[in-house]
Amino acid sequence: MSCKKHTLTLAIAALAGGLTLGAQAQPAYEPQGLYSAEDILDADVYLTSDPEERVGEVEDILFDEAMQVTALVIESGSVLGLGGRDFIVESGQFTLMTHFDDDGDTEHRVMLEASAEELEGYPVYSDDWWERARERSREAWLQTQEGAESAWQTTQEGAERAWETTRENAQRAWEAARDAVGADD
Repeated sequence: MSCKKHTLTLAIAALAGGLTLGAQAQPAYEPQGLYSAEDILDADVYLTSDPEERVGEVEDILFDEAMQVTALVIESGSVLGLGGRDFIVESGQFTLMTHFDDDGDTEHRVMLEASAEELEGYPVYSDDWWERARERSREAWLQTQEGAESAWQTTQEGAERAWETTRENAQRAWEAARDAVGADD
């Protein structure tokens, strides 16, 4: 059965090139175009270092204010000694592998860029983690807005000063030209 395999990096809006699994080369990346969160939820999760070892499945997808994927919540079950916990994997630490069958079925696999030992250090998804992360994200968003407003104000003030300077210089040039023409008479 022939199939096409594609790789998508879910990161602050960045698409990545092909993914190599072992010695098996993947064809060039061809974007799917549009992805549904519903299709990615419950996708199986594997380690790129051990693509046959299932780590868990995607339980949730976390977005920021700009609707960019910032993290996945992975439900681990009791594999790899993780004790059946939900943990957070941030963007940049995973890729999405999409497999298209000839019959039109699509299978998504999330590939983690981590070892089994590194997974143990990933944050546990809990109400406390959620509240802290949400507050940090909100503060970062507000700071970004304030910075953008400040930059806009500075730009606007600079443009006004430049316009005034240009107008004053044009007025002086006009007066100098008028005086020069009047002096020739």
